[in-house]
Amino acid sequence: MRLSPLLLALSVNFLGAQQPRYGSDDAAGHYVQVADAKLYYERYGEGGRPLMLLHGGEYGYIDEFADLIQQMSKRRTVIALATRGYGRSERGVVPLSHRQFAQDAAAVVRNVFPSGQKVDVLGFSEGAITSYILASSHPELVHRLIAIGGSLGLYGENIQALEAEPLTPELMQKQVPDLVASRKRIMARPELWEPLIRELEQMYRAPVWVKQEEVRAIQVPTLIMAGDRDSYSRADHFVDIYHLLSHGQLSFIPGCAHVVLACKADLVINISTSFLDQAEP
Repeated sequence: MRLSPLLLALSVNFLGAQQPRYGSDDAAGHYVQVADAKLYYERYGEGGRPLMLLHGGEYGYIDEFADLIQQMSKRRTVIALATRGYGRSERGVVPLSHRQFAQDAAAVVRNVFPSGQKVDVLGFSEGAITSYILASSHPELVHRLIAIGGSLGLYGENIQALEAEPLTPELMQKQVPDLVASRKRIMARPELWEPLIRELEQMYRAPVWVKQEEVRAIQVPTLIMAGDRDSYSRADHFVDIYHLLSHGQLSFIPGCAHVVLACKADLVINISTSFLDQAEP
């Protein structure tokens, strides 16, 4: 999704400041073959309940979780998945959708943990949307869920913004040329980057990404987190999602827009760790 000037600056500074190995770490990188594509993930740390990370859309990638990976991997196994088409994951041939992304994530969990061990899941933005579907459709795989900045669909003001200024590869090249170049360098076939962005833009035009009934079906403990100044969804939208959950918690990160890990990484990590480490009811 397009970024406001402030959010854009935060995102670019955040991504540019991180160690470059995340998302292209040969030592930590692995692949899982699904029906039509090889999906790339990175594995860090050992022990504890595994944590799967699902990154944000378009501008996003594994490297946005650098601070979180560094902290969480000290006592957990962390699996950071590259969404199909992003970075080192192949695009495949199936239509792009959050449901397909959730199916991919489920396939990776089953491959990495064939014993059937449940994982905790943390998704940001597009990854948060995917995480709702994953937890709803595959309860046998998910232990706890943290969804950061994930809407259920487009709302009035966002529909207008999408129509007024569609996100195109040309716009991204103009706004963040260094970031675009870094994304292309990671890809085995960088010529597929522009078609990916155009496909994603069309995917986001669906008015509903996740049905309310699907969120109601989530039975695992779930933390909804967002910046209190998120420009993609108003605070009341996140409150509405929280009220759909049987075992939900809600946390607003004060003074932050969409990319809360760029804004207040320590606070986000502390809240996430506290939630994941809570004793079972």
